[in-house]
Amino acid sequence: MKFICSLICVEDVSKSRQFYETVLNQVVKYDFGENVWFESGFAIHLRNHFQTLINDNPILTKTNNGELYFEEEDLLSFQEKLKQFSVEFIHEIKIQPWGQKVLRFYDPDGNIIEVGEPIDLDSN
Repeated sequence: MKFICSLICVEDVSKSRQFYETVLNQVVKYDFGENVWFESGFAIHLRNHFQTLINDNPILTKTNNGELYFEEEDLLSFQEKLKQFSVEFIHEIKIQPWGQKVLRFYDPDGNIIEVGEPIDLDSN
């Protein structure tokens, strides 16, 4: 079996696509209308369409039970960029117990985004 990508639900695909392209510099790989895949390995899907695919089971927002993780060389400058977009921070830059600097915020749909300084996992 091969893992392909993670998917998050969004209220407005155009708005979320613009957010991910503009704020997080993501590049679209496939655009299927209500489902957009990014080259980095995640997809956004129109919430009300996805709900029909899962037998109308409820889709909850801002549940804080998952996140998308990105890395950024210049974390301080990125934090300042986020302030220009008026994102809702969960927390600004802080050091994690393993020594890495990270920040967390919500995307327009309440999904958690974590951005950390690069960490070399191969050296451990």
